Amino acid sequence: MKKVISLLLILFMCFALSACNSSQNAETTETTGYTVSEESNAAEEESSSTQQDENGDTETMKVLVAYFSRTGENYGVGHIEKGNTHIIADMIAEQVDADLFEISTVVPYPDEYEACTETEKQEQEEDARPELSATVENMEDYDVVFLGYPIWWSDMPMAVYTFLESYDFSGKTIIPFCTHEGSGLSSTDSSIAEICTGADVLDGLEIRGSVAQNSQDEALTAVTDWLDKIEILDEN
Repeated sequence: MKKVISLLLILFMCFALSACNSSQNAETTETTGYTVSEESNAAEEESSSTQQDENGDTETMKVLVAYFSRTGENYGVGHIEKGNTHIIADMIAEQVDADLFEISTVVPYPDEYEACTETEKQEQEEDARPELSATVENMEDYDVVFLGYPIWWSDMPMAVYTFLESYDFSGKTIIPFCTHEGSGLSSTDSSIAEICTGADVLDGLEIRGSVAQNSQDEALTAVTDWLDKIEILDEN
């Protein structure tokens, strides 16, 4: 009888130990599962944060509109009219939320149009580089540079050449725009690409100066259509 009782006690103890181990294993499995899940969520959150940072860098792309125009510091005190290229530069800067910079010379050009263009013709013949009166601060911070100018004697004003040769445009996007009265860009986009090695030069805008000055609704439509075409608004 004692042997039977002893055997029953042993069986009972074995059963109790087995149940205890099963409970501990279940608790360990549950805890481990929770820990893995928490680490996985943390990894996903870190990945999402990194992606947001990358997107943030794209959204903070800096844009400059630099232009030369028959206006402002390039001409005498009595010249208060806003020049054709200046008008288009303002439109572009407003559309893409860009900084504005006027390319101006130390020695002003004559107010009178014919005298001004004759001065420019002489500068072209001499391959001159007029001294500029101002520089762009932190040019290295800009990713995109819109470059505007009138077409004089089938070329950019020589002051624009001075501007282009004053900075390193490697890795930047340059987008030309010009005002003219029939000559279009006159291959100035090719000249820009030749000077600014390492830059990406996009398709430029050519718009008649008379349209810029006298039909600004039409000019604005041309500007916005062009910006849509080169998709700069989506990038910015």
